[in-house]
Amino acid sequence: MPKPLRSGKLSGLIALLLMIGVGAVFVYWRTGVEDSPGDYQVRKGNYRLEDSQYEEAIREFNEALEENPGHVRARHGLAVTYLQMGRMEDAIAAFDAALDADPSFAVAYADRGITYDRLGMYEEALRDYRKALELDPKVVEGPGWLWRFLQNVSEKPPTIRERADYLEKELKKPAGERLLRVQEKDDDQLMYKK
Repeated sequence: MPKPLRSGKLSGLIALLLMIGVGAVFVYWRTGVEDSPGDYQVRKGNYRLEDSQYEEAIREFNEALEENPGHVRARHGLAVTYLQMGRMEDAIAAFDAALDADPSFAVAYADRGITYDRLGMYEEALRDYRKALELDPKVVEGPGWLWRFLQNVSEKPPTIRERADYLEKELKKPAGERLLRVQEKDDDQLMYKK
């Protein structure tokens, strides 16, 4: 007849089984949430970006790209991070890389348009805004009420469509009559994430 387990051995066995179970759940969760390699790092990078932890966001997006060099959302996240940091040339290069990887990624066109807009390159901005609208009219409508509520944004910011229409109208005017930049409003332009 086998000896019964003493309470010390039993609690050790329970602790071991619990640790194995928690580890298995973590491994399942980590791999289960990834549709493609790098998704976990992109998700972490997006959290860092939202918290203005730009260097950490860059590290996460680059880790995703090491794991999966073709990860479009990692390239897009990197571009938005550079844009938020004011590194405009790096942002445009990263948006270009995202669009090289997926030419139908409307959000990247919208955000590259915002970058061009901030640089005063209005024709390029308008071209990208129109391309984003052509590819996916819904994605460029701007954040919904729930996102604005959670981010404490009381007024709905202008959409890409509204900005494109405005630019188009202003660019038709003679150069001396154009009003293409209103700094207070331009500073409120939000990035589009998907």
